Amino acid sequence: MKSIREDLQEQVDKLRTVRSETGMTRIAFSQYMGIPLRNLEDWEAGRRKMPDYLLRLIAYYNRMERYLNERHIEVEEEWYDGNDK
Repeated sequence: MKSIREDLQEQVDKLRTVRSETGMTRIAFSQYMGIPLRNLEDWEAGRRKMPDYLLRLIAYYNRMERYLNERHIEVEEEWYDGNDK
């Protein structure tokens, strides 16, 4: 069984790997994913644990985006701006 520290380090490593695969800086990645920069910094530094489901969603989104780009499939995206109308 993994310790809490080992579990957190595994999460940090996975998040850094996902971000590095995009080639984005922390600032660019946080803006792109809609994650507050401070949260991303805390997660990557291991100061806070991010929800496991969120890491899975980010990794999945990154894989699907890469998959679609490799196959030259464009998906029209609707961006949620937070303003319910």
